[in-house]
Amino acid sequence: MSIGTSLIVLFAAILHASWNALLRGGDDRLWSMTIMCIAIALACTVMVPLVPVPAVASWGCVALSASLHTGYNLFLVRTYRQGDLGQTYPIARGASPLLVSLGASIFARELPDALNLIGVLLVSGGIIALAFQGRTIGGQTLLFALGTGCFIGAYSVTDGIGARLSGSSVGYTVWMCLLWGLLAPTTYVLLRDVRSLFRGRRETLVAASGGLASLLAYGIVIVAMTRGAMGPVSALRETSVVFAALIGRFFLRENLSGYRIMACLVVAVGAVLIGHAG
Repeated sequence: MSIGTSLIVLFAAILHASWNALLRGGDDRLWSMTIMCIAIALACTVMVPLVPVPAVASWGCVALSASLHTGYNLFLVRTYRQGDLGQTYPIARGASPLLVSLGASIFARELPDALNLIGVLLVSGGIIALAFQGRTIGGQTLLFALGTGCFIGAYSVTDGIGARLSGSSVGYTVWMCLLWGLLAPTTYVLLRDVRSLFRGRRETLVAASGGLASLLAYGIVIVAMTRGAMGPVSALRETSVVFAALIGRFFLRENLSGYRIMACLVVAVGAVLIGHAG
């Protein structure tokens, strides 16, 4: 992976941590996530005439990924209902680089070299370590956080393959995110009602901004997965947990202990190795 690609993925990680902090800080996270997705759908609707239509070979990936993203939404919201950002976010994100590396090796025959593999292991290990420092983690919280990680791994591999089949990673991103953005409010209405979704709230602009940040962040990652191995790209993306820990400390008043700082340093070393391997 080139230095330029590594830096742009790290920028995506900052964006990703920011919108997760916005979601964690909201009072009604399902509503916030749905508004984010509506903003994504509106932005993609504007962009559809400007981007290529993905090749037919990638349409199955478009549909599958949008469905997986919808499941991810529900699991993520449920995860944040109990644990704080600095605990649940690492569990949800930590396993995904390993799962992506495994999925990429099985479905795309993409085997990381030794340096990349060590980097991925350090990033995942450091991220997961952030969640464990003598605190009790509830069974349901752990279940939903790990389930979220599985969704992340599944849609990341799906998008890595789909973008490569599409002929246009930007076109693929726009069409997939458009379908995802349409599925989310449909799911909300089925679970709740239309009136509460469109009731005016002062958090609407914040949630919509988070959606646009999410679209840009993940679009960068999809493009990067067409230029580099999926596992290392996923690992670099998950360094967002370091930024999430800092956001949780300075904006959400969550604890940032010496233990967490050391774990963040392990993640940083892994990221450096991945960048150097490129």
